[in-house]
Amino acid sequence: MQTTTKDTGETVIVPVTVERDVYGEGYEWIQSLEGSGWYEVPGWGRDGWDLGSWPYIIFAATATRDEKGKLFGYCTYVEGDVTARWYRSCEARNLAISKEAFWYWASGQSDGPESLEGMDPQDFRQIDELCEPYLPDYGK
Repeated sequence: MQTTTKDTGETVIVPVTVERDVYGEGYEWIQSLEGSGWYEVPGWGRDGWDLGSWPYIIFAATATRDEKGKLFGYCTYVEGDVTARWYRSCEARNLAISKEAFWYWASGQSDGPESLEGMDPQDFRQIDELCEPYLPDYGK
């Protein structure tokens, strides 16, 4: 599948994203990831706060290579709609996941740090140990 990286703007060929099962739900979608190279990411941040709200909002990550080097992807399953994003660097992908996690936490759609209650979901800011992978080697 051809797409454009979000961080460098390159046109790249990447593996196809696992699409939703029209008759299933999020848990079936997670099962369909098996063997695809995509892995569900249930927790984010130092303390592994919920990333998403299963079975309605699910994050998955992957890493692959092309002729220029590594590519890092993540996708979201939101009530059956699947959207993938690709990055040349792992750091750029992780920052994008952090921003989306922050939005879900601050808007109350996902269980995250209590310190985000009442914050504007659009007002992302880096907070120590909040915006980092819970499992650092996941999806590298």
